[in-house]
Amino acid sequence: QVQLVESGGGLVQPGGSLRLSCAASGNFFSINGMGWYRQAPGKQRELVASITSGLSTNYADSVKGRFTISRDNAKKTVYLQMNSLKPEDTAVYYCNLKVGGWDSYEYDYWGQGTQVTVSS
Repeated sequence: QVQLVESGGGLVQPGGSLRLSCAASGNFFSINGMGWYRQAPGKQRELVASITSGLSTNYADSVKGRFTISRDNAKKTVYLQMNSLKPEDTAVYYCNLKVGGWDSYEYDYWGQGTQVTVSS
C-alpha cells in the first residue's frame, strides 16, 4: 500500500507564490511518473504538470513559464512551485504518482488534495 501526503496549499494574493509538496510512503519497487492535477468547481480535473523518472517535464499551456515541477527521489517527493499566481489558478490540487509494484505492474495513486485559492 502507498500513502501520499500533500502540503503547501493556502490563500495567496494574485501575483504571489506557493509551493506544493507530495510525499510518498509505503512498500513499492519504484516511482515512475509523477504529476499534479487540479480541479476547479464545476470543471473537470486537468493535468497541470508532470515529470518522468528521466526528469522530462510537461506543462499545461496555462501554467507554462509560471509553474515548475520537480522531484526528489531520495525523499520520494514531488513538488510544484507556483509563481505569478492568478485567480484562475484557484482549484483543489492533487498529486498523482505512477508506482511500480513488486509484481511488475504499475499502479496509480492520488493525494488527498490541497486547496489553492488566489484572491485579493
